[in-house]
Parts: sequence; C-alpha cells; structure tokens
Amino acid sequence: MHAIANWWDSVELWVAGLPFVPQFAVVLAAMVPVCLAIAYLLDRTLRVVLHVLGRDRVAAREAAVPARSRAASGRKPPEMPRSRVQLALIALLVLVVVAWLFTR
Repeated sequence: MHAIANWWDSVELWVAGLPFVPQFAVVLAAMVPVCLAIAYLLDRTLRVVLHVLGRDRVAAREAAVPARSRAASGRKPPEMPRSRVQLALIALLVLVVVAWLFTR
C-alpha cells in the first residue's frame, strides 16, 4: 500500500509542478474519461432502479393510455414520474451531502 501511496504522491507533485497549460491538459485528459464513466454508471444504475420501481418510460407510456379514458370520466390523472435528469440531480445532491458529512 505504501508503494501505491508513494506513486500517487509523486504523480501529484509532478502535476503540481507543471506550468498551467500542461497541467490543465493532463488533468483534463485524466478527468474526462473518469467523469464519463461515472455518468454512464449513474445512468445505468438509475435506469435499473427506475425500471424496478416501475417509473421508467415504458411505465409512463402505459399509464398515459388509461389517463385519457379517466379524463373523460372526470377523474384526476396520475402524477407523471420524474424525469431521469431530475433523479440524477437528486442522487448527485445526496452523494455530495454524504461526502460532505464524511469529511467533517
């Protein structure tokens, strides 16, 4: 474990010692794939969770058909499910709050 920590410290010192433009390029080249992977995993996780909860697009489409017949009878249509973007933002907010609580 000490070897990994020493390697990471040397990489940090190397990046911190670079001028701004190369430092920006190195950080960008490292963080873009990491951020894309995190976004992909969050999207897949939310897709599975929403499917299990029955709040995905298929369930919304099936719920929309009977809503038209309910509208004719005067009953209130069911509440539409939240979009995946809203749920992703809520999940991100929860992760930030949890991370903040653990760093206190």
